[in-house]
Amino acid sequence: MEPTAPTTTTSQPQAEASPKGFAAASLDELRKVVWPSRQQLFSESVAVILMVSLSAAAIAAVDRFYGWAATQVFR
Repeated sequence: MEPTAPTTTTSQPQAEASPKGFAAASLDELRKVVWPSRQQLFSESVAVILMVSLSAAAIAAVDRFYGWAATQVFR
């Protein structure tokens, strides 16, 4: 028995191929989204800003340390 080649069919209807169908499908998907509350958005934004700031400070500290160490070694 020889394996048969899989048939390829498009799963999208023709209506979604047009810009109007794409916009309608996009709006349908956006209606399904569970949007965060104002408090959740604020607290998660603060957490992201805090973690980015701490990461930047840690990277700056390591960079300064290695810069200092390089000046000590390569004087």
